[in-house]
Amino acid sequence: MKSPSKLDDLPFAPELRALPGDDGDGPGGLEIDGDYDRALFSGSSFTDADAGGARFTECAFTGGGFDGGRLRRARLSDVWFGETRLVAVDMAESSLTDTWFSGCVFAGVQAFSWVARRVLFRGCKLDSVNFRDGKLTDVTFEDCVLRDVDFASGKLSRVRFTGSTLVGADLTHVECKDVDLRGARLGSDSVPGIKAGYDSLRGTRIDSLQLMTLAPLLAHHLGIRVTD
Repeated sequence: MKSPSKLDDLPFAPELRALPGDDGDGPGGLEIDGDYDRALFSGSSFTDADAGGARFTECAFTGGGFDGGRLRRARLSDVWFGETRLVAVDMAESSLTDTWFSGCVFAGVQAFSWVARRVLFRGCKLDSVNFRDGKLTDVTFEDCVLRDVDFASGKLSRVRFTGSTLVGADLTHVECKDVDLRGARLGSDSVPGIKAGYDSLRGTRIDSLQLMTLAPLLAHHLGIRVTD
C-alpha cells in the first residue's frame, strides 16, 4: 500500500467505526488481548490503559493519546496514528506491520524488542524512546526529530532518516544493513547526533556534509589526534 498522507487516504477509511462507549474521555473498551478491526479512535485519551497483547487491524487513532499504560506485545497491522501523543507507554515486544505515525509525539516510550516492518514516522518527535534489541525493516523517519533515541543492539535493515534530526542517538552494537542517513542533520550545537556506537556505522550511507560532522568524533573514537 502507498504510504497515506492523511486519514482519508486509507483504503479502509470509509469502513472505520468508533467503538461503543468510546467518547474520547475513557478507555473505549481497550482490554488485555483485545481484538480490534476497523476501529476508529477519534480524540480518545487513554490513561494507564492496559491493552497488552491486543490486536489492531485496519484501525486509526486521530488526536488524543496514551499517558502511561501498556501495549506490550500488541500486534498492529495497517494502523494509522495521526497527531497522537504517546507518553511513558510500554509498547515493548510489539509487532508492527504497515503502520503509519503522522505528526505524533513519543516521550519516554518503551519500544524495545519491536519487530517493525514497513513503518513510517512522518513529522514526529521522538524523545527518549527505547528501541533496544528491535528489528526494524523498511522503516522510515521522515522529517522527524529524534532526541536521545536508543537503538542499541538492534537490527536495522533499509532504514531511512530523510530530512530528520538526530541528537544523542545510541547505536551501540547495532547491525546496519542498507541504512541511509543522507539528508539527516546529525546533532545540535552542543550535542552530537550519534553519541555511541560509531563502529556500527558500517553498512550505512552518509553524505559529504555528514562526513565532515562525524570526522572529529570518528577520529576521537579511533584514538587519532588531529593537530595542525
